[in-house]
Amino acid sequence: MKPFVMKKLFFVLAFTSFFISCEDSKSDRQAMLPTSSGNINNLQVVIDDDLWSGEVGETIRSHFAATVEGLPQEEPLFTINQLPLNSFEGFTQKHRNFLYVKKGEQMQYKPTTDHYAKPQTGIFISGNSNEELIGLINDKASEMISSFRETEIKEKQRRMSLALLEVKPLKDSLKVSLTMPSVYRIAKLSSDFAWLRKDIRTGDLNILIYEMPLDAFQNEETRMQEIISMRDSIGKKHIHGTVEGSYMITEKAFAPYLFETKVNDRFAYQAKGTWELYNFFMAGPFVNYIIEDKPNNRYLVIEGFTFAPSINKRDYQFELESIIHSIKFK
Repeated sequence: MKPFVMKKLFFVLAFTSFFISCEDSKSDRQAMLPTSSGNINNLQVVIDDDLWSGEVGETIRSHFAATVEGLPQEEPLFTINQLPLNSFEGFTQKHRNFLYVKKGEQMQYKPTTDHYAKPQTGIFISGNSNEELIGLINDKASEMISSFRETEIKEKQRRMSLALLEVKPLKDSLKVSLTMPSVYRIAKLSSDFAWLRKDIRTGDLNILIYEMPLDAFQNEETRMQEIISMRDSIGKKHIHGTVEGSYMITEKAFAPYLFETKVNDRFAYQAKGTWELYNFFMAGPFVNYIIEDKPNNRYLVIEGFTFAPSINKRDYQFELESIIHSIKFK
């Protein structure tokens, strides 16, 4: 074999060996990582006390502790635990979501996955001044919130999957399946409507699934009113109170929030607001997704609503959203 060919072959083999070694090292490191910890919707903010008590901390709180839309009382997007930089070691590094903010270094935004534990989403932010840190936080806030929420939805779905409800009846009737725990039950089921419920200490959690034609909601100017009319008609037909003539409607005092989003890579409208019982005193939050399902020539409507008087409802609604985001279509 010619010297040039031998030399070239040597470099190819060396590079391949180095690449495989790096991949093996990465896999070994992943396998050695401890399991992350933390309650659902908790965020650890690693930042020194002087920054946390000043304008940088206020900027962080304005985004990550902002009021959740669509709830009847004020609740923060994340429950925040603040920790100084010199205390971020050992078990404190195992939190599932963390935001690390440091002043006095070159401006940098660095998201990481499974850095100290798994699963874990961490974001490192640095800047030479308060102004740089604030600008970076404001610019990246939406991206960071989406990353943390995605991690939390996956973790909630993982926990729910430990004991699953048999959903074959949903596949047969409405051509969908969901990841939901066995503590839910099918309260009502037909070829075009499903109602699933879970009892909690102070009330219940509910999932509704039904269909709408693809030509519904085409007029942007009347879309919100059409969604309200849709919800109210379903409530009048299926969701009744214990008092004669009472049924679920959309609260009239405040219009729901309306967004465009995606569920399972399909276009969807998302409406968040408050429901109430007509002719009776009961109310709570709802989140409604109208998902475009062209293969089945329909919109698939799936809604989660909570009845839990006198207690916080953020995490209940988050559970319902996690179930909704697990949807799969036949």
